[in-house]
Amino acid sequence: MAATGTRVMAEPQERLRFELEVHRRAGLRRWSAPRRGLQTPTATSTPPLTLPGAPLARGIAAALPATAEATDGRRAALRAIELEISTCSKCKLCDYRTKTVPGEGALDPPVLLIGEGPGADEDVSGRPFVGRAGQLLDRMIAAIRLRRDEVFIANIIKCRPPENRPPEPDEVSACAPFLERQIAVLKPRLICTLGLPATRALLPETKTISSVRGKEHEWRGIPLVPTFDPAYLLRNPDAKHDAWADLKLVARLVGRPVDGPS
Repeated sequence: MAATGTRVMAEPQERLRFELEVHRRAGLRRWSAPRRGLQTPTATSTPPLTLPGAPLARGIAAALPATAEATDGRRAALRAIELEISTCSKCKLCDYRTKTVPGEGALDPPVLLIGEGPGADEDVSGRPFVGRAGQLLDRMIAAIRLRRDEVFIANIIKCRPPENRPPEPDEVSACAPFLERQIAVLKPRLICTLGLPATRALLPETKTISSVRGKEHEWRGIPLVPTFDPAYLLRNPDAKHDAWADLKLVARLVGRPVDGPS
């Protein structure tokens, strides 16, 4: 009987140690101890919304709100990357740019949207997707019940190619470390690539957008959903039907399912 009693008493202690370690790694420092039993730690912000029937956020980091310390760390890390980008001369695009366009958005985004590269409007402003294509992208984001400032928007290259030509392989390779570091800092719950060049940068075997869109893929453990570039949708409005289906997949995977025609 004594041995059994020891095992029973050890279980809560082991659970407590486990809970403390999990939340220590998640960056939570304060613990509200209950009078009896165990309870989850309290936090100052609301966890990500999970609607009925929606999948849970993947991983502890996605399921718990970021602390102020973690947020400050991400902001500093992204600022350091931005400063490096602003002085980069690793490829010939540095000779043509007006401003670099590192990206912008939330520090703990449920979705990271990645496009091809800056256009004329972005080259002047230093911000991604601010022209007509950007206005359409804003509406696409709103359609899945998110705001532009709740996601992060970036490009595979950070400088505008001359005459808005597609980025060349050496230019994509030169910028790739910046994007990879941004992803590592942001830890998005999902990546949505916009257009063939952006998709091919993360899924190199991609031949066409039509062959990969509408499906969930993966990049280094992060769910990835490719769709059309908003600029393409402006030229080909018939493709908006398929783009909407892709957006609904994105919404479902991050726990924000939307209603509407398929």
